[in-house]
Amino acid sequence: MDVAGAGWKGPIKSGGHGGLDMQLAVVGRRAVLILVVGALTAIPGCECRRNVSPAVIHHPVKTPMTIAVAPAWNFSGSTGLDVNRFADLMASELTYAEGVSVVPVSRVLGVLAAQHVDRVQSPEHAVELTELLGADLILVFAVTEYDPYDPPSIGLSAQLYGQRPGKGGRPVDPVALSRKAALDTPGVAPRSRGLVGAVQRVFNAAHDAVVQEVKRFAAQRGGDESPYGWRKVVVSQQAYIRFCCHETIAALLTDLDGGDRPPADAAP
Repeated sequence: MDVAGAGWKGPIKSGGHGGLDMQLAVVGRRAVLILVVGALTAIPGCECRRNVSPAVIHHPVKTPMTIAVAPAWNFSGSTGLDVNRFADLMASELTYAEGVSVVPVSRVLGVLAAQHVDRVQSPEHAVELTELLGADLILVFAVTEYDPYDPPSIGLSAQLYGQRPGKGGRPVDPVALSRKAALDTPGVAPRSRGLVGAVQRVFNAAHDAVVQEVKRFAAQRGGDESPYGWRKVVVSQQAYIRFCCHETIAALLTDLDGGDRPPADAAP
């Protein structure tokens, strides 16, 4: 008899015990299932999902600041790299930094298009862009190595240009900048041009030190909720790019303050 297809039709007669026994068995199974589910939810630490705090970028700089992100340069030799998408992910990760407001890549591209260029041309140009965008700093970076396949390896060289927050940096005269005939001035030291922080690093997931950093990052981004665990970061190109951007930004902001970088999982 196909109970699921036929269904229960008509009243159960008091003299027939077969149908009643079957109904009681179904009710009994449902009651057991409810009890099991209730017991599981009552066990401490037994959860299908848990809330994971985002990987906030803690840093020593306490002064609120606005940072623009410029489109990336591709020095990796890879033709499959979308540098504007990479820059968008860099800007996205920058939003995790405490006290930082972010000027998106699209706005920087708009200003560059008006100047008939597609990338930052020089340190002076970078400082000029901070004035035009109303930003304190601009993040300019290049992808120096790009091998996205497991184990991935990505190299980044990043600089911050503008005025060092809270340090009484060199004031910029926007009128003088707008009158410059040339963007580059020979013989001027890079730091006098507004360079306030620089980081260069290769993130090779074949190295144990990088793997440990990836594990910490994955734990803060809910890696234990993925079938891949922490390895979800290294098997996803976008996730690994985010990891590299996250670490680069944390190092840059520490360099900006001139202090020692706090641990990746440190409290604010």
